Amino acid sequence: MKNFSIIAILTLFLSSISLAVAGDGSGEGSRKYIEFSQIGNPAEVLQIKQESARALASGEVRVAVLAAPINPSDLLQIAGKYGVDPVLPYRPGSEGVGRVLEVSAEVKHLAVGQLVLLAGGGTWSEEIVAPAAGFLPLPNLGPLNAAMIEQLAMSAVNPLTALLMLNSFADLEEGQWIVQSAANSAVGGYVIQLAKQRGIKTVNVVRREGLAEELLAKGADVVLIDGPDLAAQIAKATGNAPVVLALDPVGGETYTRLADSLGYGGTLVAYGVLSGQPASLNTGKIIFNDISLRGFWLYKWYQTADMKTKQAAFGQIIPLIAQGVLKADVDSRFTVDQITQAVSRAAAGGRNGKVLIVPKAL
Repeated sequence: MKNFSIIAILTLFLSSISLAVAGDGSGEGSRKYIEFSQIGNPAEVLQIKQESARALASGEVRVAVLAAPINPSDLLQIAGKYGVDPVLPYRPGSEGVGRVLEVSAEVKHLAVGQLVLLAGGGTWSEEIVAPAAGFLPLPNLGPLNAAMIEQLAMSAVNPLTALLMLNSFADLEEGQWIVQSAANSAVGGYVIQLAKQRGIKTVNVVRREGLAEELLAKGADVVLIDGPDLAAQIAKATGNAPVVLALDPVGGETYTRLADSLGYGGTLVAYGVLSGQPASLNTGKIIFNDISLRGFWLYKWYQTADMKTKQAAFGQIIPLIAQGVLKADVDSRFTVDQITQAVSRAAAGGRNGKVLIVPKAL
């Protein structure tokens, strides 16, 4: 990881400047971007728009978007079901990776041709123009293939979520057990890989057959199908060892079953409600097993974490991704013109990986 400054990472997330695709103005050429002006079903409300290029203002750079993922939080925000409502009209897309096309004279830390991480909104675009402080310069990693560029595009949300949940709610030790639902999700895959590195054992709960082989290859210890007897399945699979931590993005009955599977003093962390269903809990079990119920929201972490905390988190994640140690599956790729198909696929069940917006072939 030569020439890599962790402070540069912090610059991106401590900056209050959001990314935005180039506005109207003079200049040659045009580019497409995605926008929505009303809350609703992403496949119905997203619009493909086009605008002309403009000259760079002082301190700005022009970046070609190479790849940008569609995260569940993106779809929830468009549908009005997220913790923060967008200010309409809004340009979605929360992360990605791009290549610098042009820099204004005042910008010294970025150069034409350099790869940068994108964050802050508007990444489902062909091109972005914004202040240079809003881009994270990536280290010189030599020639990168399309697969590595795609992995870098997914580095600001899901792997960080996995790392923080493993580190923030329990003092996990080698040999201890944790359980997670939606284990075949991007976050689930990162949890498996990070836990494996630390010798932490994982019970991985999924909602359909045919996923065990893939998850075991990533380092999962146990893969189970969700169902009414889930707590009993977990107890049998772990040899009745106490489960210290449970991670749940599903909600509803799955959340209830994970609570029932925890050992004394265990912690259940909710970080999503994919089922859209509320949960009911056995209050007696919560009391007598001293279960802690917590929530995790990455957006709030970005707002509240201090510099030292952010430095430590990104100092672990970015090198692992750049070295190819930490990976996420990719289900499919779509251009900006194919946004309706892209968000429909991202919302569909049965996927085995992330859906990416790839404006041009890598």
